[in-house]
Amino acid sequence: MNYWLFKTEPDEFSIDDLAKTGADGECWEGIRNYQARNFMRDKVEVGDKVFIYHSSCKDVGIAGIGEIVKEAFPDPFQFNPTSKYYDEKSTEENPRWVAVQVGFVEKFDRLIPLSLLKQQPQLEDMILVNRGRLSIQPVEEKHWQFIIALRNKT
Repeated sequence: MNYWLFKTEPDEFSIDDLAKTGADGECWEGIRNYQARNFMRDKVEVGDKVFIYHSSCKDVGIAGIGEIVKEAFPDPFQFNPTSKYYDEKSTEENPRWVAVQVGFVEKFDRLIPLSLLKQQPQLEDMILVNRGRLSIQPVEEKHWQFIIALRNKT
């Protein structure tokens, strides 16, 4: 099993929105960064755990946990000319972008803020803390376990 952090803007799709989808989950679409796409396409697997991270908002941080319920498939929005995720160079025969299905696992009682994560020496080599711009990023097991323990202390 792998661990991941998926960023989302809560005014567009939040941990509460994911909770409404239940275990069946929601299509995690709209990823338009090649490195993030490659992670989803080549590394993300059914059963992987995902921190749901609220970004581009007042309270930035980890809001809860999801789980991958369906591996990479062509992102349907790349073919829709009315979608903001439309890609005119992408075709059904040669799709450029993928999505995965993420199911809800848990909403944390309290958001774990980025500011708190950055204060933890145990996380100093975590991607999010160092160069956290990617919307899909791997999380090492040691970081996952530390954050889970930290969640129980906040």
